[in-house]
Amino acid sequence: MKTCEYCDEIDYHEIIECITCALDAKDPYTAGHSQRVSDMAMKVCQLIGLKTENIQQIHIAAHLHDIGKIGVPDAVLNKEGKLDDEEWEAMKKHPSIGAEILSKSRHLKEMKYIVLCHHERFDGKGYPLGLKGEEIPVGARIIAICDSIDAMTSNRSYRKAHDFDYCYQEIKNNLGKMYDPIIGQYVLDHWEEIISVIKISR
Repeated sequence: MKTCEYCDEIDYHEIIECITCALDAKDPYTAGHSQRVSDMAMKVCQLIGLKTENIQQIHIAAHLHDIGKIGVPDAVLNKEGKLDDEEWEAMKKHPSIGAEILSKSRHLKEMKYIVLCHHERFDGKGYPLGLKGEEIPVGARIIAICDSIDAMTSNRSYRKAHDFDYCYQEIKNNLGKMYDPIIGQYVLDHWEEIISVIKISR
């Protein structure tokens, strides 16, 4: 039977939309967060000059980066206040859970390693694998910065949103630690272009 490429494309985006809506229903904070992170990640990719196919892959991976939180208990996900050690360990499982979910789809499995690594740190102190520097996929390094920008400048149950000046300084202070120093500096050099993406959507 002949395959309809157009139908596959429609189904592909419907799958992504259904998955992210399910996560939004579970965790109110994520409503809009994944979209903003994916939009920023795409802007960073375009400014850096990545190939179209790589931009598309990173854009989708960013949209799905937190999908593993579906497997995190509600009491942990929606807790007001600081997580204890046991709760934090449960939360840290979400990249692995997300990668496992994506591995089940022939359309999405190429993004699973990016999703798995989006909480790795450039200095090797991240999770779940403790990867360092360029061992971390470039898509995950881009998403890590965009994720932090949106998280810092959003209201959370345990704190008010920080302003963009504070966020800029935090990114700058953590170049080579949490963030890729080259990609991070590129983000800082194009700061207004990148944050305009989420200012519009809020």
